[in-house]
Amino acid sequence: MIATQKTFLTLGGLWSLLVLSQLTYAQSKTFTNEGEFTANCEGPAVDAEGNIYAVNFAQDGTIAQISRRGSTSFFITLPKGSTGNGIRFGDKNTFYIADFTGHNVLKADLNTREVTVFAHEPRMNQPNDLAITRSGHIFCSDPNWEKSTGQVWHVSPAGTVRLVAENMGTTNGIEVSPDEKTLYVNESVQRKVWAFDLAPDGTLSNKRLLHEFEDGGMDGMRCSASGDLYIARHGKGEVAVISPEGKALSTIKTIGKKVSNICFGGRKGKTCYVTLQDRGCLETFSVKNPGREWVMMREFTKKPN
Repeated sequence: MIATQKTFLTLGGLWSLLVLSQLTYAQSKTFTNEGEFTANCEGPAVDAEGNIYAVNFAQDGTIAQISRRGSTSFFITLPKGSTGNGIRFGDKNTFYIADFTGHNVLKADLNTREVTVFAHEPRMNQPNDLAITRSGHIFCSDPNWEKSTGQVWHVSPAGTVRLVAENMGTTNGIEVSPDEKTLYVNESVQRKVWAFDLAPDGTLSNKRLLHEFEDGGMDGMRCSASGDLYIARHGKGEVAVISPEGKALSTIKTIGKKVSNICFGGRKGKTCYVTLQDRGCLETFSVKNPGREWVMMREFTKKPN
């Protein structure tokens, strides 16, 4: 009887641990064919129809369009000397691309597929990732990998560029909070996530440490509509979910290790798509809340042309 009780308690404890583990760790699944993208697989972003866009399809300097079912096709080629990284939609017909070799923020027309230089700044190290507000203010992370330093640029809706944060670590993932009062920036090498107060004109102030990881790298990140940050942990093979207060909430394991960026899409905005640089493909998983930018896209589609 005593032995039976001990066995039951032991099994009960294991079951509790298993349930806790399942609540904490989810697992992504393959979305596109492995090897379709180069080692610079990045982006991604979702349009109003649910199509996903990711950079460096088959060769660097290209952008692919991916259907909801994971069918990938060539979309555009960037200008000579340009290589895409992060992508963000500014409205339902326009997306912007961080051009890390051309020191540009590029602008692409979804309908005509025309690509133009929206902003050029020779002082940029390499525009890495972008974040954007509803009114079109763009923020660009700009790391210097050799020196493990970085900075943040602001690009106005008119295309004017100014430096808004300097003397940082290797700035990489960048995102605006749902209420657009906070800008989040992470530093890959230093493993720190910072928060800034964000003014309507794009000015940053009150820099403060939101979260620090003990190991692994960081890459792109996105906010859910509820304000939680989904952070790609490059080299770690996971996406970490952090609350607006900096509390670690959960972890989603990816099949590949070099997860580079993330976006929200799907019918209700609760499907995440992540780019994997070691697998050359995208993976996907479901979440409870829609993405901030997915909600913005719904707002864009209601506006008259």
